[in-house]
Amino acid sequence: MGASIQTAMTYVGNSAYVAVAHVTTPFVRAYPWSSSGWGTIFSNPATLPGGGGQGVTFSTASDAIAVAHATTPFVSAYPWSASGFGTKFGNPATLPASTGRSAAFTTADDILAVSHDTTPFVSAYPWSASGFGTKLANPGTLPANDGRGVRFTSTDNAIAVGSAFTSPFLDVYAWSSSGFGTRFTNPATLPTGNDSSVAFTSASDAIAIGHTTTPFISVYPWSGSGFGTKFTDPGTLPAGDGRGVAFTTSGNAIVLGHVTTPFIAAYAWSGSGFGTKFGNPATLPAGNGRTISFTAFDDAVVMGNDTNAPFVQAYPWSTSGFGTKFANPSTLPASAALGAAFSN
Repeated sequence: MGASIQTAMTYVGNSAYVAVAHVTTPFVRAYPWSSSGWGTIFSNPATLPGGGGQGVTFSTASDAIAVAHATTPFVSAYPWSASGFGTKFGNPATLPASTGRSAAFTTADDILAVSHDTTPFVSAYPWSASGFGTKLANPGTLPANDGRGVRFTSTDNAIAVGSAFTSPFLDVYAWSSSGFGTRFTNPATLPTGNDSSVAFTSASDAIAIGHTTTPFISVYPWSGSGFGTKFTDPGTLPAGDGRGVAFTTSGNAIVLGHVTTPFIAAYAWSGSGFGTKFGNPATLPAGNGRTISFTAFDDAVVMGNDTNAPFVQAYPWSTSGFGTKFANPSTLPASAALGAAFSN
């Protein structure tokens, strides 16, 4: 199973940007976004990422963009502005060990973490306006296998790494200015299969993962003590393997991209867990869901797919669920879009 496509969406004032990582050149594409939908594509970066775009994320301040990808240097980062991509930052002195699957900045924008498919499965670097700092020490207990999704809590006091092929499929560590802390104890009820993505609520009171076997999504309460008792599965399960997962910023809904039509499943969410499944969008995504991103205002949702053009689908979002699909971007991603990242 490949990594999930990653999109990132961020608002700056009344403007927004959407970036899509995809598997063929130029490996990343970025667009302005407004209430009308997709704008005219930005110029490609002068120095492209290495091959096989897997994941993309904006910094919280929207002054940098990072792309995880399949060939060396496995992560590429650029200044970002209203003009688009700036000159690529120098590579980190110690590269991720192999294919970069996903990338995440801390809320404070002082760390950039990259999950990857060979040991140590996750690499974290100090981040500043100058780019990468010296790689931080690996966690004392490594993730179990192929690193997939990676996310920090909004308070930057924990980091989660989803993994594939080896149980428990999800590793969460305390995080501080010193880097990785002690690994939290596994949840009492483990995810049932390969983890493709991971997401915290903006309040950092729940953690969700999409995975490859039924029930395809697992969500747990989260606190400074770690995992709580797994929430009851949704009444209507997703139709297939869970891939990209995201909560709305307001924490009142959760959406999963998955394999098998309708390719996307959305549920009301509260402190009690899953609510009623929202109706499917009138125009379904074109293929297997791989990434989910909400705007900061929860007024639109984007999903990347790995199967068919246009490879990205965007819908208005409200408390009623999906609106009418936005028109496709005039310049499509070049191929399968692979991961999930959202920047406030």
